[in-house]
Amino acid sequence: MRFGVPALEKFFYNLGFFVRILKGVNSFIVRGQASYRILTMQILFTFVQAMGISSLLALGIGAAVNVIGIPFLSQLSREQLIYTLLIAMITRELGPLFAAFIIASRSATAIATEMAGMVISHEVEAYISIGIDPIEHLAVPRFLGVTVSMFLLNIYFSIFGLAGSFAVAQLFTPLPPDVYFGNLLQALTIQDLVISIVKSISFGVIISMVAILRGFSVERSSTEIPVAGLQAVGMAFGGCIIADILLSALYYSMLS
Repeated sequence: MRFGVPALEKFFYNLGFFVRILKGVNSFIVRGQASYRILTMQILFTFVQAMGISSLLALGIGAAVNVIGIPFLSQLSREQLIYTLLIAMITRELGPLFAAFIIASRSATAIATEMAGMVISHEVEAYISIGIDPIEHLAVPRFLGVTVSMFLLNIYFSIFGLAGSFAVAQLFTPLPPDVYFGNLLQALTIQDLVISIVKSISFGVIISMVAILRGFSVERSSTEIPVAGLQAVGMAFGGCIIADILLSALYYSMLS
């Protein structure tokens, strides 16, 4: 029992911190004008500046699905299934997860090290001393920025992935754009969109919460700052993979 107590305490601490973040969201929206710049800069760094690498990765995945899928399905005379496969791989499965990996590798490190630096330099204490809530001013805009960016980057990733698949498909079976994308839309279901959105929001919450918690967890030494950044990335990756498995299992169990 004693072995499990620290883990249980840590769980409830993290849960309480998450609830505190959610409560701070309303206060931030109502009177957080001073922190809107932090929110804007977070979206700029997390979403806008990640569009370049996301485009290349999405185009590569879309092309790979067609390169592998079309010849195989042609042998089975089931070429039409390529559209269902593209939606499943890009929009429902790989799109949200790869977008999460991009954001975790960039923003989780940045947020954790930035928060840790503020703690070590006593900047957080300075905010408290002048009556500014550090959760509302520092944590909430980063939480919202990462979550919104994850949602937007997932949509962007899916669009570019499907566009890349169209470019490669012309090498095998040339089709007009309206026919190709019309078939994709027919293969796309409401359930696909819902699970993709749920995954993207869940991954955004996980990445932002892990990064903020790891940043605030440092105590006194500047050597803890890079450690917090590395731990944030690893924990964000692990959390997103576990969440992806659970959400996918729930999705397929509901379909069966």
